[in-house]
Formats: sequence, C-alpha cells, structure tokens
Amino acid sequence: MRIAHVTATFPPYYAGTGMVCYRSALELSRLGHDVTVLTAAATDTRDVGPDGVDVRRLTPWFRIGNAPLLPGLLSLERFDIVHLHYPFIFGAEMIWARSLLSGVPYVLTHHNDLIGDGMRGHLFRAYASVTAPVVLRGARKLAAVSLDHAANCRLGPIFRRRWADVVEVPNGVDTDIFRPGIDGATVRDRFGIGPADRVVLFVGAMDRAHHFKGVEYLLRALAQIRDQRVVGLLVGEGDLRPRFQAEAARLGLESRAHFVGGVPHDDLGPYYAAANVVVLPSFPPESFGMVLIEGMSCGVPVVAHNIPGVRRVVRHGETGLLVEPGNTADLAAAIHTIVSDSALSAEMGARGRKLVLDQYTWPAIGRRLVSLYEGVVGADRPPVTVGAGRAGYGEQTEPDR
Repeated sequence: MRIAHVTATFPPYYAGTGMVCYRSALELSRLGHDVTVLTAAATDTRDVGPDGVDVRRLTPWFRIGNAPLLPGLLSLERFDIVHLHYPFIFGAEMIWARSLLSGVPYVLTHHNDLIGDGMRGHLFRAYASVTAPVVLRGARKLAAVSLDHAANCRLGPIFRRRWADVVEVPNGVDTDIFRPGIDGATVRDRFGIGPADRVVLFVGAMDRAHHFKGVEYLLRALAQIRDQRVVGLLVGEGDLRPRFQAEAARLGLESRAHFVGGVPHDDLGPYYAAANVVVLPSFPPESFGMVLIEGMSCGVPVVAHNIPGVRRVVRHGETGLLVEPGNTADLAAAIHTIVSDSALSAEMGARGRKLVLDQYTWPAIGRRLVSLYEGVVGADRPPVTVGAGRAGYGEQTEPDR
C-alpha cells in the first residue's frame, strides 16, 4: 500500500504524537509498504527521518505554536490511504477537504484533546466544536490509543456515536532500546547521584503545549518526601523549564532536582536505567503516556495520575501505582512506597516488562495498523463478480478493539 502519515509535529521535535508517527511509519516500511510522512518544516534542520520512509517537510505559510498552516497538503498525489494524527489545527481540515475532492480515504488517530487556559482555552473549545465533528465524520475509521480515553475525552460523544468504527491502536515501545540491563551508572555519575540514592525520573516536553504534564506536582511531591536520598531527574526541554527550575528552588530542591534538558529519544535508555521509579503526574488531555511503557519496558515501576487512558496502561498494584490527580500527598506516598521497598520494585518492574512484551511492541502495533488500513482500502474496492475467474473479496472483519 501507498500510505501517507500526516502530523503537525515530528522529530527532531521530540513529543508523543510525532514519535508515534515516526515509529508507526518505520514499522510499516519494514513490513514492505510505501510510506510517506507529511509534516511541517522545522527550525531544527537535522535529518532524523526513519529509514525507508519519505519524510516531506512542507513550508508553512505561518505557524501558531504547534499548528502550522501547510497549503501543500491540498496538492498531494494519490495515496491508497492517509493516516491523520489528530489534533492538527489547520492540517486536519485540509486532509478532510483533500479526501472529499480526491476520494482518497483517511483514518484518524486521536492522540489527545486540545486544552488550554484563559483565552487559549476558549479558542480551542470553539475550534473543536466547529471542526472536530466534520473531520471525525469524514474519517473512515477512528483509532484511539485507548478506548478508555476515547469514551471519556471531550470528543467522547462523537466517538460513542461511531463506536463500531473505533479501533484501539495503542502506542508502542522499542523493546531493544528500552530493556532491562542497561547501565545507568554514567547518568548517575554525571549528576552526582550515589548508589544509595533513589531516583525519581520524569521524561516529557516542558513547553506550553505540554503544560498538562504536571511537573510542578512532581516537584511538590519531592519536597514532601523528607528522605534526602530521594532525588528527581527531569528530562525535557521547553519554554516552561525556567519556571519549573524556579519552583524547584523555591521548594528548596536545588540539590535534589536535576534538570537534564532535552535528550534524543533513542538515547533515553540509560536515564531509565538510572531510575528507581518513573513518574508521570499528567492531567487530561494525557491519553496514554509513552514514558510509562518505556519505563516498564526497562523493568522500572511507574507512578501516574489515575486519569482516563493512563489508568488503562498502569495496572495498579502490579506494574505501578495510580494516585488521585492533583493530590501531592498521595503522589509523594506512592513514590516513597516504591523506592523504599526493593522487593516490591523488582516485582513491579518484572511484571511491567512482561506486559510490554505482551501488548506494546512496535511489530504488534504495525500489524494492527495494516489490518486497519486493509479493512478501509478493501471496503473501497468494487466487488469482483463471482464466476469471473478471479477470487472475490470476502467480507472485511472489524479490526480488534
């Protein structure tokens, strides 16, 4: 199949949606498909496209945050199917229009809701109320990283009306890059973290588009843990990082909260290896939490807020702990429970690794995507007349949800 993936963000901007697009495209290429990624030209000009994939970085007319206007999307050559990574302000509407004009079907993965504060939040709600019903109605299938999130997100009413067309395609993890047994000593040495210290790891973008990651809640939880051997390692970059560093200083965490900065995705393994627990204190619109399965793949237990989508990834009491969103006392207690009990930590880490191998490998995700696409493309082909000397198309079965 000739497959186009359309995304607003893509490496070298390292964030969830772009990384999912990157790995999905790579896996589909490995399965023998002709894959093109269409995204915006980046200010960072490093070529980090996946092997075997044609990455076209279109020049935007203008850009508002992570929303580039890409007129080039209207003049695409014909693909068998287009995969839209949503939300994509401006781009989603162009893919809808292009599909309407060309007849090329598209499927849509809903990664998260658009949520902002103040005027930004009002604009997001107005935009979604007008365009989301149109764009989602035009998609042949609606993929969700979690059925739990699809049913409970802001677009939940639209998903529920089309529930027969909703397919769960979770995010995946490279279990060779993220695995137990990696040496984390170099990372610990770099930040003066001793063997007896317990490391609480956060990995995530620290820009305004990812304000919901909850970094400030993690810092407050660390401040409530009196054991000075419990230290934070915060990996990520963005315009909010100075604010988080100022908050850490205000809380007296100068020696216990280490801000690493940005790290290329494939170089994250040693940071997970240096950790005793991975924490994701996100709020909606977090829909999954790739760092959770990366941590579990490395055999590290996890702690996260009990919110839709995330609670489907973390098995409470088995692979990690879920806590009440925004309750820093609960967050601090959960962190302390894991880092102070090495036997519990090892058991949770082993169960997390097994869960990842069972459900979240990229080859498994690639096969799900191919099944999804074949169901759509096959349904668009005219049936072959029985007795014409060729096998007819059978009924398309609904992909697993």
